[in-house]
Amino acid sequence: MNPLGTASVAALRQYVRYADAKSIAVAPMFTLAGLKPGILDSDEGRIEGEQLQAFIHALAEHTDNPVLGLETGDYVQPGSYSVLGYITMSCATLGEAVTRIAPYEKLVGDMGTTRLKMKGESASLIWTCNFTDPVVWPQVVDNVFASWINYARWLADSDEASPLCVRLCRASPGGVHEKAYHDRWGCPVEFGSDENSVTFSQSLLATRLRQPDPLLRKTLEAHALSQLALLDTDTDLTSQVKQSIQKQLADGITRQDMVAEDLGMTSRTLQRKLSQEGVSYQKLLDEVRQQMAEDYLLNTGMGIPDIALRLGYSETTSFHRKFKAATGQTPGDFRRQ
Repeated sequence: MNPLGTASVAALRQYVRYADAKSIAVAPMFTLAGLKPGILDSDEGRIEGEQLQAFIHALAEHTDNPVLGLETGDYVQPGSYSVLGYITMSCATLGEAVTRIAPYEKLVGDMGTTRLKMKGESASLIWTCNFTDPVVWPQVVDNVFASWINYARWLADSDEASPLCVRLCRASPGGVHEKAYHDRWGCPVEFGSDENSVTFSQSLLATRLRQPDPLLRKTLEAHALSQLALLDTDTDLTSQVKQSIQKQLADGITRQDMVAEDLGMTSRTLQRKLSQEGVSYQKLLDEVRQQMAEDYLLNTGMGIPDIALRLGYSETTSFHRKFKAATGQTPGDFRRQ
């Protein structure tokens, strides 16, 4: 098993947006990291944690930028956090959003873990990085904190909200570059600390957010829990098969031979390997279809016949029957709820 786990394509895409803005060609870095360019076409795809680490390493070496992580944090979007981003968008207060990070951050990736600590009138988010590459982990920590702060300001619709202080385990990047942290975060930054933490006033937690929607949040959290359950049970092979199925379904294709070819094996070999793990191609196809169906119904305005076609069903009635068997509801009822 990969000790660095997996990461969502959304996490990778934030770094790619930075590279595009700087006119940096990422194709050679994808090759070095063992990534296929087509992976960016899938919003639900995942990559190996080691691949993300290798890509960031290549980007850091190419740019020779000691504050790469800080600057890539400028390119955060709600989608950068996968479904967690949309959960936090639907929260009523910043505090409600903050408490959603730890339970669902695995959906973004296995890059690290978060815990919240309250003390007096302040609160701290402490992040432990799982990446081990000495070139990469300081940039990943910088990216996580810069992204959090930028995203929190966007959620609260306030460019003025700032932490009380930020503590970083990494060494100082040098006096000239330290100014970039202060300019962005507007607070003292301590380098060479014993932890990576962002400390802020508890009063900020009461800040009202711009788009509260408790019913949507509840639905998104139920979906997030189902995604977490899949991550907990997937092997490396089943994860790869599901990612390939998602990519094929973008064109309404459900062919096992094309998935096998995408993974560099024959259809018979794929069938044998899945059988050894106690799972079938059809079962994985059904799981991916169901997950994508729920996403389309909740997060798009696509008509139900169009969703059925996109998911490779020859008839809308087949989609209705399969969806109701899985959820006990018709697609229309699920969307209305």
